[in-house]
Amino acid sequence: MASSTDTPAQPDRPPRPNTAFRQVRGRRSPAEFAALVRRAAREIGERVSCDARYIGRVEAGEIRCPNYAYERVFLHMFPGRTLADLGFAPRSAVRGRGARPAAVPVAAYEHPYDPLNHEESDVLRRAFMTGTGATVAAAATLGPLGIATDASAAARRPGTSEAAAVEEAVRRIRLLDDKHGADGLYRRAAEPLRAAYALLDAGATRQTTAERLHSGAGELAISVGWLAHDSGRFDDARSHYAEALATARMTGDAGLEAHAFCNTAFLARDAGRPREAVRAAQAAQRAARPLGSPRLMSLLALREAGGWAGLADRTGCEQALVRAQALFGRGTSEADPEWMSFYGEAELAGLEAQCWSTLGDWRRAARHARRAARLQDPHFSRNIALYTAELADDLARDGYPDEAASAGLRVLDLLAQVQSSRIQTMLAGTARVLLPHRRASGVADFLDRHASLPRPRRG
Repeated sequence: MASSTDTPAQPDRPPRPNTAFRQVRGRRSPAEFAALVRRAAREIGERVSCDARYIGRVEAGEIRCPNYAYERVFLHMFPGRTLADLGFAPRSAVRGRGARPAAVPVAAYEHPYDPLNHEESDVLRRAFMTGTGATVAAAATLGPLGIATDASAAARRPGTSEAAAVEEAVRRIRLLDDKHGADGLYRRAAEPLRAAYALLDAGATRQTTAERLHSGAGELAISVGWLAHDSGRFDDARSHYAEALATARMTGDAGLEAHAFCNTAFLARDAGRPREAVRAAQAAQRAARPLGSPRLMSLLALREAGGWAGLADRTGCEQALVRAQALFGRGTSEADPEWMSFYGEAELAGLEAQCWSTLGDWRRAARHARRAARLQDPHFSRNIALYTAELADDLARDGYPDEAASAGLRVLDLLAQVQSSRIQTMLAGTARVLLPHRRASGVADFLDRHASLPRPRRG
């Protein structure tokens, strides 16, 4: 891939094998080495779904730089070595951070496929390269993203490279959401989703490839649905989640079904349909039970707790929270799905804070929100902003306007790099609560800065 200081990577350039990583694997098979990676992850409390296919992709050079979780695991496995020693490219080269022109305004970075923003535009350049079969033929919408169209590709049926491209798009979109929030990503991210379903329509040559494509397309639908959800487009989100659920039901994919119901429950809670949230969370738990992942069941219990809180059923909420905590305490397992990488102690505390806040127990909610913000990995900028916004609102409603304003100001600082209508809506509610307390320390500063905040753009 070309340096980010120059033009974007040429899509027809083949990946360079990672011989250094192949050497550290030694005589172990890819499956044996993957097992060692998973064991090392558990030692440091990380959650990675490493398998032989992932190891093969690394050694083939398809993964030029691992995500943050894998980075921590690899550096734990090989103390004293750097990612470069293991054959990986610098993150700045892969993500394209190295040569952003200093004069480009911050707002330009929130458009994921703007040519000036190499990090975000890399999502689809790497995920949907020229020659990916029916993708380029069926999805003309990819043209504006700098991906060449090729009508002759329609004659080719999708294979493993196309399935891998869809899976990579899912990972990239999630990574960008963690850093930047949903508002600047949603419309653009819908384009690879259309391409993924075009691949399904074209039909894969092998059953295993078809299954990967169905699973990948479903996960992509959920990711795009979440971007719609977080940017306040609830009807769009509901449609995307339903699309993922239909895909899961057609193929009997219990993991995808559980994920779709999980997000549907979250959406229903945010949209003011708490009874639906409870039912969807319970359906997710039925689908997930055979999968053998306590952490997944823990998250789904939290989704149910959120629904009970919305119904003002404190007993039901507390019972679900106790279940969630007990299941979380069982630790990670190899059955934990890859999409749950965000779910750790910070998210557990953050979701519990939301439950107590909904029930009107502001003090308890603030305690959990504070803990969530403190525990969150600094790479997850969006979640830090979310938890801190929750903290600000809880403090304001509990009668601590000065502390609330201080937390609100921290969120405003984070909004320079995070775009989330959901977070801005929370801040707006906090500002309304703080209006009568303008004379308290820091409140006027917060209210003035909040009033000057540009309205979130949808597009």
